[in-house]
Parts: sequence; C-alpha cells; structure tokens
Amino acid sequence: MASSLEDLTGLLASFLGERSEQSLTATVGVSGRHVHLSQGDLEALFGAGYELTPIKNLSQPGQFASKETVTLVGPKGVIERVRVLGPVRSQTQVEILAGDSFKLGVPAMVRMSGKLEGTPGITLAGPKGTVAIPGGVMVAARHIHMSLAQAASMGLRDGQIVSIAFGGERGGRLDNVAIRANDSSELDCHIDTEEANALRISNGSVVRIIK
Repeated sequence: MASSLEDLTGLLASFLGERSEQSLTATVGVSGRHVHLSQGDLEALFGAGYELTPIKNLSQPGQFASKETVTLVGPKGVIERVRVLGPVRSQTQVEILAGDSFKLGVPAMVRMSGKLEGTPGITLAGPKGTVAIPGGVMVAARHIHMSLAQAASMGLRDGQIVSIAFGGERGGRLDNVAIRANDSSELDCHIDTEEANALRISNGSVVRIIK
C-alpha cells in the first residue's frame, strides 16, 4: 500500500511539474545579422549630425529597425546591406550569424549584448566613410527578455539560465538561454535565424521555457 501511495504521489508530482513547465512560454523574435552604432561611428559613416530613420518598431520598448544599412568588411570577405538598429548606443556592436564568420574571416564568439571584451574587430563602410572598430563583433547568445514583474510571475530571475523547447516536424530543445529581466523589457525570446531555421521557428512562434 505504501509503495502504491508513493508511486501515486510521484506521478502526481511529475504531472504537476510538467504542467508547470508547460505554462512557462514565450513568443519568439528571430534576429538576423545587424549593427548597433555609437553616435560617433554613425556620423563617421553617414555624415555629421546624422540621425537614424526608424522604419519598424521592435519588440523591446524604444528599439527600432532603421532604414540605414552598412557593409561589413572582414579579412576574407564582405557582407552588404546589414541593417542598423536604433537608438544609438555608447559602443558599436556588430551581431553576426555563426556562418557569417567564415565569409568575413573573423572568429564566431558567442556573447551577451554589451559584453564586448575580447571580441574581434571589423571595418564598417557607409555612404560617407568607413570605421575600423577594434572589437565588438559577436554571435548573440540566446536570451529571453522580460520585465521584472513577468520574471517574478514565472519564478525566474535575471541572469538565470534556462532551456527552451519547440514542437513540430523539426522540433527540439535549445539549452543555455539567459533570462534578461529589467524594468525596460517585455517578454520575448531572441534566437538568431540559424537557430530558428534548425527548428523551423518563425517570428511569433511560441516556445516552452524549461527551468
């Protein structure tokens, strides 16, 4: 009898745990290669006093895709028409796909946004000039943006590492996904186009968060 009761309790706990995991979900925003520019680098590339021209708001408050694009010039090749995202930042940051590293001839270093120490540099070309940055080229680490209130409601915290899972014909699981919770964020899971293509995920797809 005791064994049967233990088995039943275990099954119930497992069921409740699965339900809890399944209730933690986030929509996906798929990111392609893009550039964040400092004001100084923006003016060097596009002209003195230049301001970005927003064409589309992004999922995070205050952030947008601009009409401006630049060319990435690496030791082995170039990639043209890379979108600039706004607003301007204190440091220029270039986010590429892992596959881009072969064409450009730079290491594919996975980093969280803003963590630029030790990253390779590259040359950016715009209509008014070029800028050679000494570092800042990175492959963005998987992450989930959310507000502090959203994190609290899910039992998550800023900096926590979780996994995400997605069903379907090419479904699977991705580990090492960082939670980025602060007062200026809204719930959105960011992966790049290579990761999204592997699981056949698109913008607006819903993934399950696994603690």
